[in-house]
Amino acid sequence: MEIKIQRLSLLLLLITVLCFNFNPTSGRVRVPSVVNARRPLIALVMSYITEAEAVGSSGEFVPSSKTPFVDLYGRRFHLGSIRNVSVVYVLTGQRRLNAGITVQILLDHFKVDGIVHYGTAGSANNSMSFGDVSVPRYVAFTGSWTWTKFNSDLKNDDSSNVLRFGEYNIPNGGENLLSGVKFKTEEFYAVGKSMEEVFWLEINSKWLHIAQNLKVKLERCSNETFCLPTTPKVVTGLKASTADIFCDNAAYRKFLFEKFGVSTVDEESSAIVMTAMSPGVPVIVFRGVSDLAGGEATWSSTSLMDLASINALKAAIEFIGVLGKQKSLAS
Repeated sequence: MEIKIQRLSLLLLLITVLCFNFNPTSGRVRVPSVVNARRPLIALVMSYITEAEAVGSSGEFVPSSKTPFVDLYGRRFHLGSIRNVSVVYVLTGQRRLNAGITVQILLDHFKVDGIVHYGTAGSANNSMSFGDVSVPRYVAFTGSWTWTKFNSDLKNDDSSNVLRFGEYNIPNGGENLLSGVKFKTEEFYAVGKSMEEVFWLEINSKWLHIAQNLKVKLERCSNETFCLPTTPKVVTGLKASTADIFCDNAAYRKFLFEKFGVSTVDEESSAIVMTAMSPGVPVIVFRGVSDLAGGEATWSSTSLMDLASINALKAAIEFIGVLGKQKSLAS
């Protein structure tokens, strides 16, 4: 009888331990409390597999010896440090939905003090070329439209958020059955505030100031056979646009720059920025120019994509290193 009671007690103890450590929604263990005890803890997020692999092979990331990773909801969160700063990095996957979901999981399970996002982008600004890194001040989602009816009164609409397809007919002028689109604002929800209708999301000013003073030498060559004619540069304070669309069209590229002042286009930044801003977590974006969004005569090469990613990561790592030297994180 006593042996049965001991076995029952052991079984109950085992069940308790399993229930405590098992998260039924993720199918994995919960984030160990020691992970969130590290301060500061900076999150580094990226969208492409090659970008995530570049972090791991950069020589800058040192995996945690105790908990090198945590799996949550099919995503792997890598734990370690960069330049003696505790970091967690994660691959979001492409486009806005994946990016927003991943960052929300990150915020729900890790007590991060800020989010650094890096990746590649197309340039809509002729002053920015291959390999340059943009650190935007403003980010907008330009993929939400009201598609207007044919013969709608778009000609007399002087608003700054209208794209009239007829203006791009060849030969010029005339009507177009596609009519046009009006760009829509986003509903932004933030802790302690009422819902706002916003178009531009503004990056944390203190973090942007730190980025403006970064001293980082970008790469001119991606390998022994491919080099740019000049050394790329880091440019801060411009505007970026996000949409679930890969832009490879010179006319639309020109429209985005002339209408909204957009310098780079990508598919994830605005989702990452908005999700981070909702609870008030500082966030910044580093995007390397890999193509000219349709402005170039031909598709950019793999070497250009690699170089853009390398330079964006170099700038992001340097930023994290500078953060680590601050007595306290700017927020």
